Amino acid sequence: MTRFKAVLKLAAPWAARNADVAIALVLAIVVGVLGLLPEDIFGKDGGADVQKQLVTAATLAVLALVATALLRDRARQAPVERAITSGALAELPVRLRRLEEIETLAHSTRSALDALQLVRVLGSQHEIAQCHDEARRDTARWSFKGGTGTYLRAVTLPSCVAAARRDKRHLTVRIEVIDPADPEVCEAYAHYRRSLSDVPDGTGETWTTDRARKESYATILAAFWYRQRYGLLDIAVVLSSTMTTFRWDISSTRLIMTVEDPNMAMTALAGTFYYENCDTELRLSFEQARRVPLEMYKKVPLGDEPTIEEVQELFERIGTPLPKSYDGRDVVDIARKALRAVDPYGKQLPDVHRGVS
Repeated sequence: MTRFKAVLKLAAPWAARNADVAIALVLAIVVGVLGLLPEDIFGKDGGADVQKQLVTAATLAVLALVATALLRDRARQAPVERAITSGALAELPVRLRRLEEIETLAHSTRSALDALQLVRVLGSQHEIAQCHDEARRDTARWSFKGGTGTYLRAVTLPSCVAAARRDKRHLTVRIEVIDPADPEVCEAYAHYRRSLSDVPDGTGETWTTDRARKESYATILAAFWYRQRYGLLDIAVVLSSTMTTFRWDISSTRLIMTVEDPNMAMTALAGTFYYENCDTELRLSFEQARRVPLEMYKKVPLGDEPTIEEVQELFERIGTPLPKSYDGRDVVDIARKALRAVDPYGKQLPDVHRGVS
């Protein structure tokens, strides 16, 4: 009895909230029971008719209650549907437009912030090398302005030419280095490098006026050598009578500005304010420097291993003769620096120039 009362207490609130459904359920049970009862219970004469009438009446009552419940539910749902239709759904197009506007604004804000971030500081030798790798990747052009172009000859130029040759695409290179025929600028550059460190650098050499001169001659020789071996290379070299303490490398995708500290550099992506202005600066500086006549590359052919005579004749023909004090060992040293330069910040790329011969 106690259990029955407990069940009744739980069922009573539900039955009160759903009276019509509860009555329909009870009547359905009654109809089912009436249909199962024997006909003689309702009387021997006409019991079957009485049973049918009771079942029919109860069935109609159940249907009426069900219909009433459906109508009541629809009446309750109608205000909700109207609210949804006239409210949230009606405002949906407006909200979608606002979301699009917010997305556009966020994109514009991000672009503006990227543009305002002029440079990113690179704080390690590994990070600088990785940045150079990314800059060289699939680039169609490279501009350099610096001292003598040692790293350019050791890594940048052979890597870019080899990649362009592999993909059979055009490559434009612009190089500005100090004038080897100007002893004052060579001495100024060597003095500056010695003032920072008087010990041998990553190449194993110390900086002297003669070394600065040879490094610059080597850059000129390397430009002719690569031009003769890759027809889609558009390379130009100019010689400056003033030195710079910075080195600029600009590719299609980024700018990298390095200093003598191998663990410090700055970079900026293409399209930023700093990139575009540095690119303009290098173009103007390039136009004002003394141009090397690289269009004469066909007149003085260089072998895979240039001979002393070939190197001497090349510099004579382009109007930048080697010093008379240079002997055969000096010329060989220039050729070695041109085609087998040692990376001052890492490992040497052995015989990388053979990939373009």
